[in-house]
Amino acid sequence: MPTPPRKPPVPLSDRTPAGALGEGALLGITGYQVAQVTVVTDRVFDEQVGGPRQLRRLEFTLLALLHGNPGATARQLARALAVTPPHIAAAVERLAQRGLLSRERGEQDARLQHLTLTREGADVVATAVPALQRGESEAFAALSPAERAMLVELLHKAARSRRT
Repeated sequence: MPTPPRKPPVPLSDRTPAGALGEGALLGITGYQVAQVTVVTDRVFDEQVGGPRQLRRLEFTLLALLHGNPGATARQLARALAVTPPHIAAAVERLAQRGLLSRERGEQDARLQHLTLTREGADVVATAVPALQRGESEAFAALSPAERAMLVELLHKAARSRRT
């Protein structure tokens, strides 16, 4: 049986960061590339926020959103993050028990809970955001500051194309 023809070696720039496999058609797939970058950003999150501050990604995201949107409701947060209301409710409960946010019933609709950061919650956001920015800056040192800004801008623009 004849030996299959050898393919030319895959350039290092076209290989997976770990495992050194050729990515082939995956190079042009946005979702695949985002997933690969997520491996890096998840590690940064775990080192800077998850471990030291004992927060899950959803919990930190809720705190950060509430920092800029005091009084937002759990329903608004669920829609903004495409997360089910029960997941938001569980995260809100954990954060309230830790004293990082407070809940207040709506005046016109008592079914709504308006959420606000406590001083402790605001302090967590104020220290965690710069820590994440430093960690990502180190993790993505191969990118110039302008390239990182462009990447963030493009990802934000792509995310805004989401339909409800």
